[in-house]
Amino acid sequence: MEVVGNYHQDGYALIRGLIAPEVGQALLKSLKRDMGEAPIPLSRAENKINLLNRAAFEVAGQLYPPLMFFLWGLTPTISRIVGRDLLPTYDYLRVYREGDVCKVHSDRPSCEHSVSLTLDYSDGAAWDLELGKEHLPAPSAKVDETFGDQPYTALSMQVGDAVLYKGVNHRHGRTTPNPNAWSAHLFLHWVERDGQYADHAFDRQIGGGPVNFSFS
Repeated sequence: MEVVGNYHQDGYALIRGLIAPEVGQALLKSLKRDMGEAPIPLSRAENKINLLNRAAFEVAGQLYPPLMFFLWGLTPTISRIVGRDLLPTYDYLRVYREGDVCKVHSDRPSCEHSVSLTLDYSDGAAWDLELGKEHLPAPSAKVDETFGDQPYTALSMQVGDAVLYKGVNHRHGRTTPNPNAWSAHLFLHWVERDGQYADHAFDRQIGGGPVNFSFS
């Protein structure tokens, strides 16, 4: 694994080899096996959000435990890279089709520290994630087709590579259309344990406090 860039200075950095390519492909194969033998009809995806030019196939970690365990398992590694004590919030898998774009946006408070991990490309063509250089003081609901006059950096990822970025503070997107028939990406998010967004840990889906068991 190699971290390229100054994360705290720039707000983003490339992580080469965060996982082995075989691990990402195995995760996709596991998902496909659990969904059944029939092909996944990407063209009939129904999850259309305002960030996308058309609906995309998505799976939330809360609904598919292997994704959540992936998020939890990567927490010590990302904490070490960031140099902060982090708690996981949520993650999800998205499969884009050829020609898809992701509009320029920033994220909600659960995404204080985020990772975009490339699981696989159908045709092996790297698809850049673009990060704005401007630091935003707070989350914003603004969504744009492009960065306009704002300077940005495009980071290229191979399978198994990731971009670590401050999702709340830096606008990001993929404004160049996807060159692959499909590409699969895992998006993972954390907050600092003692930070301003600490109450978003586990995306407020799992409460704190001790666990009580009864034995009989």
